[in-house]
Amino acid sequence: MKAAWYEQNGSASQVLNVGDLPDPVPSAGEVCVKVLASGVNPSDVKTRAGRPLVAPRVTPHSDGAGIIVSVGDGVAQTRVGERVWIWNGQWKRAAGTAAEFIKLPSEQAVILPEDTTFEEGACLGIPALTALRAVTIDGPVLGQTVLVSGGAGAVGAYAIQFARLLGAAVIIATVSSSEKASVAMRLGADHAINYRAENVEERVKQITDSRGADRVIEVDGAANSGMLPGLVARGGLCVIYGSGKPQVPFDFGPMIQIGAAVRFFVVYELPIAERTVLVNALNAYLSHGMLEHTIAARYRLDDIVNAHEAVESGTLLGNAVVVFDVED
Repeated sequence: MKAAWYEQNGSASQVLNVGDLPDPVPSAGEVCVKVLASGVNPSDVKTRAGRPLVAPRVTPHSDGAGIIVSVGDGVAQTRVGERVWIWNGQWKRAAGTAAEFIKLPSEQAVILPEDTTFEEGACLGIPALTALRAVTIDGPVLGQTVLVSGGAGAVGAYAIQFARLLGAAVIIATVSSSEKASVAMRLGADHAINYRAENVEERVKQITDSRGADRVIEVDGAANSGMLPGLVARGGLCVIYGSGKPQVPFDFGPMIQIGAAVRFFVVYELPIAERTVLVNALNAYLSHGMLEHTIAARYRLDDIVNAHEAVESGTLLGNAVVVFDVED
């Protein structure tokens, strides 16, 4: 099969290779999926750039979608031919979705609703599940004010939509350009704050009559933790799912004075029961056509270096996908 891989950490242009690797054969409890689209996420490029390798050779990307072509012992033959989307394809494993085929545990290949394309399916495992978890963790957002950091990003775009679907009263998004502001507003945000041109804390206070947001969904804890006391309402919740640096510092006094709660999570390590709830809810939204998918760019496997560099640039308005074949 044709696949991409790297054997050492480094820049995309230096370490990513594309060539032929052996076709995978599913073991007991596994399925083999013909990958038609592979999602490229910030975590994929960070792993390639500097995180310890889990094997001498790593095929990147955890998200993807395609068709089951074979199954291992213990998996029903009726699964062959199913359209599926994949989660945790390369999490703690050497072989991800940047290949024509991937084998993985059967439960990690989820039925893809018919009206959802493979390219859209490749955006679900990390961005959509992260967004849904961030909006629902530790209680509902019904009637609340929700602030989504990075509202035009892969996760933020879904988070805005889920907050709207689940009854948030006011949705505020932070963005880095007027173009991204338009995207966030189209997806359901009531307000979009360009943090490069406006004072975020002042704008949030204006919008909320100085009360702050009941829930802040934060993409970069290290960069923005200092602002949280000025953004979150008394007794509010700060949900942090990402950070550009290993340490996330907080000023104790301001945070304790408003009784703010901080909740961290990583979508890769969700407990089974909680993941099952999220997967079922996500597929229900998809089945009813209730989500818009923001695919910013499409690449062929031979162009995977450019795909990684585009994600690293932070300029994409949504998701990047590597496309292997044209959908039927």
